[in-house]
Amino acid sequence: MLTSLHVEGETWFHRLAVRPKLILLLVASLLLFVVSSLWILVPALLLATALYLSLGMTLRDAWSRVGFVFFTIVFLALVNLLLIPPSEVAMMVARLMTLVLLAAAITATTTIDAFMDEITLLLAPFERMGLVRAADVSLALGLVLRFVPDIFSRYQAIREAHMARGLPVRILTILGPLIILTLKDADMIATAIDARGFRRH
Repeated sequence: MLTSLHVEGETWFHRLAVRPKLILLLVASLLLFVVSSLWILVPALLLATALYLSLGMTLRDAWSRVGFVFFTIVFLALVNLLLIPPSEVAMMVARLMTLVLLAAAITATTTIDAFMDEITLLLAPFERMGLVRAADVSLALGLVLRFVPDIFSRYQAIREAHMARGLPVRILTILGPLIILTLKDADMIATAIDARGFRRH
């Protein structure tokens, strides 16, 4: 089971600062949805795959981080085959999978503290304008990144409990307990944050 999204390593992508990674993700997001050619989208997907697999993870660990999202993308693609041409579906799949792999590579090579510090710096001008609380936004992002592995672990535990009891493993029967446990954790975390005075409003 995953205990953290961060993967220790010494690759060039690990050494790259947080801001260039976020800029890369932003630019890639814009360009991928402007481009409408599989001759460009497929090589982009291959490059993102090569980058992701070069980070020092085992194939099993690498798949465990993106497998569920890929399954969702494929499911959506099958549904869209009934509505739009196959070429457009293929471009949609290539775009989404490329972005998922890039985002997964960034979270795997960046610590939560580094993310929070960078988000706080980037939002500082907006805080001076009175639009946001930079520390609150960075805290929220840090909590999301920190507890994504816990949600996956809970999913696996509920799934294994179903299998041990001989119950059919269905997404609807797993989703209910998973949501309840996640909401309970969120409530406990919010209470702890307020008790320590981390939030200013």
